[in-house]
This record gives sequence, structure tokens and C-alpha cells, in this order.
Amino acid sequence: MTNDQPPAYAPAAPLSPSDERLWATLIHIGGIVIGFIAPLLGYLLLKDRSPFVRDNSRNALNFQITVAIAAVVAYILTIVTLGLLFFLPLAVAIVNVVFCIIAAVAANRGEVYRYPLTIAFIK
Repeated sequence: MTNDQPPAYAPAAPLSPSDERLWATLIHIGGIVIGFIAPLLGYLLLKDRSPFVRDNSRNALNFQITVAIAAVVAYILTIVTLGLLFFLPLAVAIVNVVFCIIAAVAANRGEVYRYPLTIAFIK
């Protein structure tokens, strides 16, 4: 009888610099399409493989959570004012798109982008 042990799981290999930039860019762009889910998945799945991706996904996740809160507040204000502030949800969406594109371009250049006016939920 042999004492065959299952192979031990090795930690995932670190990402190459080009893969780091790609994943960080996709995480920021994913915030436009699916909100906080893309940065959350990026943070949970890739945080141990790259400090660059971890920092970018953490910043993107904090921003997307802040945007979600701002969107809820904007919709509530629109309803309470009987539509007078109808432009607020649209403004929140436009700000989200603009800053996500700026962050994606910065990540593609190899920079960690810090979103302005973001609440740091994840440190």
C-alpha cells in the first residue's frame, strides 16, 4: 500500500506586468457595465497575485460603492422633489463613466488611480 498524498496546492503565480495592466483596466471598465461586481470579483480573485491589481480593484470597488450610494440618494431626491431634480441620477451615471474611463487609461499606463471624493470602505 502506498501513501499517496494529493498534491499540495501551490499559490497562484504572480501576474506579468502586461497582465496586471490588462486586468486593472478591465476592472475599471467593468465598473461602467456591471457596477461594483467587476471590482469585487477582481479584488477577491486577484488580490493575492498582484499588488497593482489589488490596489486598482480596491480603489474601483470603493468608488463603485460610493457611486451606488450616490445613485440611491439621487433617485430618492428625484422622487421627493416630484421630478425637479431629475438630472441627478443622470449626472451620477455620467460621473461614473468619465472617472472609470480616466482610471482605465491610468491603469493601462501602469498607474494606480485614486478616484476623487471616494469613501474608503475597503482599506
